[in-house]
Amino acid sequence: MKLTYGAIAGLVAAVALLILVLFTIPVLVRVAKATKEADKAIKEANESIQQISKDVDELLHQSSDLLDKTNVLMADVNVKMKNLDPVVQAAADLGESVSDVNASSRKMAKRVSNFHVKRSGVVSSVLASMFARRKRRKGED
Repeated sequence: MKLTYGAIAGLVAAVALLILVLFTIPVLVRVAKATKEADKAIKEANESIQQISKDVDELLHQSSDLLDKTNVLMADVNVKMKNLDPVVQAAADLGESVSDVNASSRKMAKRVSNFHVKRSGVVSSVLASMFARRKRRKGED
């Protein structure tokens, strides 16, 4: 049996193809494993995203309820503040009135302290008239 150049070339090509297939099998196995791991990671990521989406929906619902309650509370506070405004104004007016009374009493005390009474008869006549008035009221006249 004689081998021709064509047969040798075919044999070399067949050996080269066999070597190529033998080297690509481990690469294909690794690619298959990587694909499985990537598929598993994508499934886990999708599950995590779905769980996060549910949690966010629940959080948004709770936030909406909280905002509604806050709005109701603020409306109640605003009404109470409007009702409290006259009380605060009355307290301010009362403070101003007390301040005016204090100023008037200081002024009166200053006038009385500056008034010099002679002891000769003015004080005794004032005291005598006070006692006489008292006696009349009691009926001892």
